[in-house]
Amino acid sequence: MDARFLGIAELVEAPSVAVVIDVMRAFTVAAWAFGQGAEKIVLAESLDEALALKARHPDWVALKDGPPAPGFDTVNSPGLLRSVDLAGRTVVQKTTAGTVGALAVKEASLVLCAGFVVAEATARLLRTRECERVTFVVTGEDGHAEEDLACAQYIARRATEAGTDAVEFLRRAAGSRAAAELAEGVRQGVHPDDVALCLELDRFPFAMVATLEDSLMVLRPRAMPSLTDKASI
Repeated sequence: MDARFLGIAELVEAPSVAVVIDVMRAFTVAAWAFGQGAEKIVLAESLDEALALKARHPDWVALKDGPPAPGFDTVNSPGLLRSVDLAGRTVVQKTTAGTVGALAVKEASLVLCAGFVVAEATARLLRTRECERVTFVVTGEDGHAEEDLACAQYIARRATEAGTDAVEFLRRAAGSRAAAELAEGVRQGVHPDDVALCLELDRFPFAMVATLEDSLMVLRPRAMPSLTDKASI
């Protein structure tokens, strides 16, 4: 597999297959939303769009980065979201980097969104599809976020070498600037368990596939049955 690792700004054309990485915290949160029973996640282009979608669909659950804000139901924190019952609900998500990255590759034939919590399922889907060329979108810090790059490189390796160990990749992510900012309370809308939850390998047995549905970018879980379920969800 020919793997490329690009920041959002480096995307000059729509790739055939894209894996969009946001470990801390957008796609860890998305996985937890599905783990809590959400049916789908609509990736909003802006806060205004997220609020407009929420206004049209009052039963949808809207979340954003940062502190709580009027019109939003919760924030982009896996530690906070894990106690929310989302059974059958639609979630609207707007974040600083993750959702932006997914929308930047919406014309790709296959778009996967990922973090460490769905790493093996994502790699397994790439193997199943026999993807020859994959663009990994490193969303954080203009393409330089160490936790996102480590996760992207790990998934790329697992897609071709099933015996690849995660220890070094997780170590790099744990030492990232994002991890430090979350642990030290520099960022708002944070739960004390967020870093640990973002670094929990293969918590969920599904990949997350984003497709255009009626002009909206919609994320849904794709179960990978042969993956051992390490989570009792």
